[in-house]
Order: sequence, then C-alpha cells, then structure tokens
Amino acid sequence: MSQLDWYLTVNLKARHLRLLVAVNDFRNLRQVASNSYITVPAVSKALGEIEGALGVKLFERTVNGLRPTAYGECVVRHARAVLSNLNQAVEEIKALQTGSAGKVHVGALPTLISTLMPKALALLKQDSPHTNVSILEGRMSGLLQDLRRGDLDMIVGRLPNRSDTVGLHERILLDTTIKLVTGPNHPLAREKKVQWSDLAGFPWILPPPGSLLREPIENTLARHGLPMPANYIETLSTHLIRAYIQISDAIALHTVDMLYPYADVNPMHVLPVDLSLATRPLGVVWRADKPLAPSATLLLHCLEKVCPAASRKDEADSSLAEDQGE
Repeated sequence: MSQLDWYLTVNLKARHLRLLVAVNDFRNLRQVASNSYITVPAVSKALGEIEGALGVKLFERTVNGLRPTAYGECVVRHARAVLSNLNQAVEEIKALQTGSAGKVHVGALPTLISTLMPKALALLKQDSPHTNVSILEGRMSGLLQDLRRGDLDMIVGRLPNRSDTVGLHERILLDTTIKLVTGPNHPLAREKKVQWSDLAGFPWILPPPGSLLREPIENTLARHGLPMPANYIETLSTHLIRAYIQISDAIALHTVDMLYPYADVNPMHVLPVDLSLATRPLGVVWRADKPLAPSATLLLHCLEKVCPAASRKDEADSSLAEDQGE
C-alpha cells in the first residue's frame, strides 16, 4: 500500500476534511482559524501535514489569499461529498433514535414557494409529522452548486437545461405553460386581439440575467422584431409580479396554469399573444451518485401527488425504486 493509499484509508479524519473545505471557502487562514476556534499556526501546520501526506500542493498563496490547485479542487470536492454523507448518516441515526423520519434539505425556485411546495409540505406533514424540511429559495444556477456540493438533497423548480443535468436524475412534476400577463386594468386587457408590435413602449417585469427564462424571452422578442425593454424590473418573485402588475402597466411572464393562492386578491389578465417559449417543465432533480434518503423520497412522492397526474411523466433514467437500489 502506497503512502497516499494508507493516508486516505487509515489516517485521514473528518476534521481534516472540514479543515480543507473551510480553507477553500474562506481562502484566508485567519478566518479559518477564527471559525474553527483554533490558532492560525495550528491551521497552517495541519494544512502542511495534509499536503505532505498526500504528496501534492493543495493551495497556493496569492495576493488575494489562498487559491486551490487542481489537486485541491479535486480533494475538496470529494471532501464535501464525504462530509455530506456523514451528515446524512447522523440525521438518519437521530431519526431512528427519536422515531422521526429524518430531515430533507430542499432547494426551491421562487415560482414554487407559494404554489406547489405548501401543498406538498402539508401532505408530507399529514403522512409523516416528524419528517422535517429545510427549504432554501434561490435561482437554479446557485441551487445546482449547492446540490452538487452536497448541501441539498433535491431541487424543485423548472428543470435546468440538459447541459446542466449531467450526473443528475430528474423527475417531471408538471408541464406548465408560460404566458404574457398584465393586471386587469392594463390598456391591452381590453383588446381582443394583440399583436407583438402592440407590446412596444410598455414597462416589463423580466426574469434576471442567467435565469432559465431570460434567454428564451430575449430570443422571442428579437424574433418578433422588438428590442429588449428599456423600462423594466427584474425578479422571479411570484408575489412581486402579481402585486406589481396591479398598480402598473407592466407586462410580465407568468405560469398561468398553476393554482395561485391569492388569485382573488391579485387577479391577472392573460394577453392573447402566442409566446411559445422553449422551456422545460417543472420537476425535481437530485444527484445520481447519491440515492435519496427515505425522508427525501417521501417528499418527492408528496410533490407528485399534488400535481395533476395527467401532466406528469417520469423522465429519470430509471424508476425511483431502481435509483434507490430496490
């Protein structure tokens, strides 16, 4: 057995992995020491010992702090995965000890926070009261990083582009339609026929750059000969969109065939314009190399139950039972 094999299988401890992750995240030994409640020399010594045992340089010192080498990025990536699995094991052990069903860490896009998620969570708590859920709201790009890092068990939202789903399983929940909408008092709301040219000059609510809908709407406007709006706000918040169109002449993108809990308070008008955005359906993604824990599987089943069965289809490479090794 080589020194590298011996160190990785025998001498490398969880505290070493946590130190490497902390150094990668903070890029500053003083901050690592402060957050780890040890001294800077102790951090420096431990890092040096790890690098010496592995026989490679994991971090380089630069004017902007520490920077991981290719070896460092490799080791940190695997360290995160190991620590994530250990945390999951701890939670499952605690769940068995207390009689609960564990905890699920979920990333969710803003469009689902007030629609599908509350219904699925209510059903989950009805069926399994002691299954607890931690929800992180954000954009798909950031949530995917958290998922691959092991901080999330799954993401619920509009499925990402195919190029971003390498190494992930996905399950379709709902094939939705996106429309252009306004408030009920908008000047165009009184028109039975609306042309794309009629949209010029109005303010807009746009999805932020880098979000899943931004490029499709940019391409659609260009295809119809319209420039990008000069008067706009950018948000993914369903609540803000529904509220803002009530008090402005803004045009927005909205998923109109999902049950919205405040439709009576904030009604909207769907413009008779053929949008035809090339978008993917709503669904769930999780890591292919990390089977869903029982608690996460329960939540997935609840999400499926609250979605119209006729609109769902499984697009995972194999069934969930096969994913779990059953």
